[in-house]
Amino acid sequence: MISRKFAMQPLLLLLGLGLASAQAQDSMVVVGYGGAGQKAQDAAFFQPFAKASGAKLTQAEYNGEMARIKVMVDTGHTDWDVVQIEGPDLARNCDLGMFEPLDWKAVGGSDQLIPNSAKECGSAALVWGVAIAYDADKLKTAPTGWNDFWDLQKFPGKRGLRKRAEYNLEFALMADGVKAADVYQVLSTKAGVDRAFAKLDQIKPSIQWWEAGAQPPQWLAAGDVTMTTAYTGRIADAHKAGRNLDLVWPGSLYGMDYWAIIKGSQHADLAKRFIAFANQADAQVDYVRNIPYGPTNKQAAERLPADVAHWVPTAPANLAVGLAMNDEFWADHGEELEERFNAWAAQ
Repeated sequence: MISRKFAMQPLLLLLGLGLASAQAQDSMVVVGYGGAGQKAQDAAFFQPFAKASGAKLTQAEYNGEMARIKVMVDTGHTDWDVVQIEGPDLARNCDLGMFEPLDWKAVGGSDQLIPNSAKECGSAALVWGVAIAYDADKLKTAPTGWNDFWDLQKFPGKRGLRKRAEYNLEFALMADGVKAADVYQVLSTKAGVDRAFAKLDQIKPSIQWWEAGAQPPQWLAAGDVTMTTAYTGRIADAHKAGRNLDLVWPGSLYGMDYWAIIKGSQHADLAKRFIAFANQADAQVDYVRNIPYGPTNKQAAERLPADVAHWVPTAPANLAVGLAMNDEFWADHGEELEERFNAWAAQ
């Protein structure tokens, strides 16, 4: 394997990140969601980039609140530079001019990345997944997909679902026989939405709603549910901690958080260099070693060892059977669908 020092050298030279040309006074503020995820980013991205560039990186945390960013843009006092942001928020606020457009040639190109990673205003920072999870010690027969999730006779017991329209409408359509590639085309019609809700009606009495990502593995461990949707990273962590939980990857949904540069950033050039750095395969492999989110660099995904790849949404075998979340669809239709979902769930 080529060492990090030499593997990164061409890109460093291209972007002017070589130590000889680095300016120690360069600095920027990068903002994430905190917790274990940001600690992993610090080890794999923030510290190595600061060392390679000679720049100072200051970290901050937020909860994804767009109002705070909007105030910065509207007042012209942009105190942050790079933020981690969810896909639908990126799509919605890019159109509103809150983030800087990216010149993909200037940030290392998009060919190295998996589909949907390169957006007009954002570069995917990580890939999260939502899939069926179950306790392999409790089920003699492993479920294979959404048909089994909906089969209350073959697999009796409660079903855990996140309490929102997003994810559930896609899963319901796949359970009703819609191919993953056609899900958003069908969901874009009134008939398709009605079809998804009708499918959810079939298991509604058996649904146990979760609202926090920690709940599904806890419920499985306690035997409260037979199967549940869950964030794949949460199940990976539970398995690592000794619980024999597992995932069903066919029909899983994967989405991305993105790096975006706030409009008016005084350090936009440095921020673009950071994005280019974070897109490299070596850095992303280091990241996944720290936390089981999916890398966006194709080479990084291919280089994961088998015991790690099993839990990662963008490992080639898992990516091939998953559905990419359509951020633009949810940016356009999310409000109305969530309103209908909340009314349906309350009935």
